[in-house]
Amino acid sequence: MPNHLASATSPYLLQHAQNPVHWWEWSEEAFAEARRRDVPVLLSVGYSSCHWCHVMAHESFEDDATAAFMNEHFVSVKVDREERPDVDAVYMQATTAMTGHGGWPMTVVLDHEGAPFFAGTYFPDQPRHGSPSFRQVLAALSEAWQDRGDEVRRVADQLREHLAMSGDLPSAPITRELLDGAVATLANEFDPMAGGFGNAPKFPPTMVLELLRRVSTSSTTDADGETVKQARHMLARTAAAMAGGGMYDQLGGGFARYAVDRGWVVPHFEKMLYDNAQLVGLYARLGTETGDRVARETADFLIRELRTPEGGFASALDADSPDPATGKSVEGAYYAWTPAQLVEALGEARGAWAADLFSVTEEGTFEHGTSTLQLRHYPADSHERARLAEVRARLLDVRDQRPRPGLDDKVVAAWNGLAISGLCDAGLLLGEQEYVDAAVAAAELLARIHVVSTGSADNGGSTSTSILRVSRDGVAGPHAGVLEDYGCVASGFLSLVQATGDARWLTLATGLLDHALDGFRAPDGGFFDTHQDAEALVARPRDPGDNASPSGFSSMIHALVTAHALTGEGRYRDAAEQVLATVAGLAERAPRFTGWSLAAAHTMLDGPLEVAVVGPAGPDRDALAARARRLPGAVAVVADGPRDDVPLLAGRTAVEGRAAAYVCRGFVCERPVTSPDDLG
Repeated sequence: MPNHLASATSPYLLQHAQNPVHWWEWSEEAFAEARRRDVPVLLSVGYSSCHWCHVMAHESFEDDATAAFMNEHFVSVKVDREERPDVDAVYMQATTAMTGHGGWPMTVVLDHEGAPFFAGTYFPDQPRHGSPSFRQVLAALSEAWQDRGDEVRRVADQLREHLAMSGDLPSAPITRELLDGAVATLANEFDPMAGGFGNAPKFPPTMVLELLRRVSTSSTTDADGETVKQARHMLARTAAAMAGGGMYDQLGGGFARYAVDRGWVVPHFEKMLYDNAQLVGLYARLGTETGDRVARETADFLIRELRTPEGGFASALDADSPDPATGKSVEGAYYAWTPAQLVEALGEARGAWAADLFSVTEEGTFEHGTSTLQLRHYPADSHERARLAEVRARLLDVRDQRPRPGLDDKVVAAWNGLAISGLCDAGLLLGEQEYVDAAVAAAELLARIHVVSTGSADNGGSTSTSILRVSRDGVAGPHAGVLEDYGCVASGFLSLVQATGDARWLTLATGLLDHALDGFRAPDGGFFDTHQDAEALVARPRDPGDNASPSGFSSMIHALVTAHALTGEGRYRDAAEQVLATVAGLAERAPRFTGWSLAAAHTMLDGPLEVAVVGPAGPDRDALAARARRLPGAVAVVADGPRDDVPLLAGRTAVEGRAAAYVCRGFVCERPVTSPDDLG
């Protein structure tokens, strides 16, 4: 029987196309084959830049004996979690329920209706550290299926019932007291020594940091002054610690997925688009010298290393790359250094200087005497900064000669939406048109390849549109977009309205929002993560909590709030408030997992702030626009004069020939101002 992955879109699936395992893609045909043969379905979920996915593949899926056993006793299905987040979400919930933890690679065994009766993550090829080998697990599962069918059906029925018990989410308003309480909870979980929250491992808490940024720029009163002070401290400490540690690429820019230690020293080296897309905007919005530098370097990394020939952005760079000395694939081989390597690249004096500056030691901060590069103290002296720039350029040239990590070049709609928003913020706030141009190019790809028109809807003339999840080499894959695709892409398009003034992006964004409101809404006012017409799984996933990227819930809230500000359409504001109310319970219990929703809530409680800057192009208009864009949570558009195609600009004119800013907050508009100082 041939392997069925050769025609897949996903680079992760293509990595397994030559395995001796007779893999299938997720499909009804795979389940039909399992029923025909009366064997269970073995579901393996991972992604291309996952280190332990590669390990398990080399140990087990490339092993002929293991593959032969799988082929005889199972129908094996391989899923890219980034391509099918709906499948991943359902079975990750099952894995967590059965084992108490989740992660990738994820291994789940299903009955013929898709109900799980066994779940786990990585299994070694030999018994190790108290874990059975993968072959032992397979043999036990096959024996249970054949000889203990009643037990298998009982477990599957229990898990099916558990997965189906989503129910309505409790609804409550988001209040100022809830926001203050969230900041207090975050302060209790804050690591005062190293920044961030909790202990190791540490992921970039990007969405929480944006909440703290918005709170920290609030006007203080006696009642909330301590909250603002706490927020400022946690934001500044964490942003500096992440940017100075080994999780940040001190040579080429961009952040790794997470740090394995408390102090941000050693990363898990894969670089994900969704992290860097969010962080480039966050650091640009900080308005600090460090923030501007990191934002520029990260934006340059995105364009240099993740941009595809079609103008979109690839999903990830692998953690592993071939070790030049051995040829074996090793985690971090591309990024780690020894003092001797620095001396070889830079000479004795500059090599010693670089080792001290970057904390590269003889013992090593990573593995096998190598170190990650840290930059805890950016030089203040202009001469030292020039020296650093020369050293970084030389080391980057040397590193470019090393074997490079693999690239997952599929384009994920949601993550490109995040990149569009982040690059727009960086381009506008740092005065770099190149970044806005890159955002436009990515949006053009999404509009051309991913967005599918479904005709006009009776909702004010906007076009209802659907979206496809992934593409590769300019060709869309077959998988429908999930809620986060709609929210993140709509937000990206709305960022482009503000960056370029092009009303086309407003039409596309509202079309996506209308389609989502029509097909994803839940009876409680929240959302499901899949459209009502999507493939029916053993359960319909819905998760209001943020993970490494915004949830579908929170991304939709931001998009709806921005759409309301630009169009004045009350239904978008109403929908945002209803969705936000369904997140309130989780936000009160676990603000670390609702940071993006709480950031939107903070903006909604304060207004939100809507700014139209109109008048002749020139320094005066530029100064007003720059100030407006620095206001936390503001939606700001710029034009020569009044325009009907962007309702926020309708009727807005220059004041006595001078550029003016029209500011509205909380349904109340102030008189137009012509001085940036009057914008607050």
